[in-house]
Amino acid sequence: MRSGNEPVTARSPLRLRFWLSLWGLIWAAAGTAAFSLAGRPGWAAACGVIVLLAAVDLAVVVHHIHQGPHYQPGPGVPPYEPPRD
Repeated sequence: MRSGNEPVTARSPLRLRFWLSLWGLIWAAAGTAAFSLAGRPGWAAACGVIVLLAAVDLAVVVHHIHQGPHYQPGPGVPPYEPPRD
């Protein structure tokens, strides 16, 4: 729903979220490997969970980036009143 007070120059944070997810995925995978080699299964499992979360977040972000920009009315389209219940 468009309220009419959206910023004109708003930018999507998806690219930043992509790089942060990738950074977290790399570090969590390295942590999983390091803790596995050090014989710390609890910490390795915790890092493994973070790897899974980062991978899912990365997949969602890539999906949203591939969807492309969604239609947003320009400044010439007046805002409409929200539906009243």
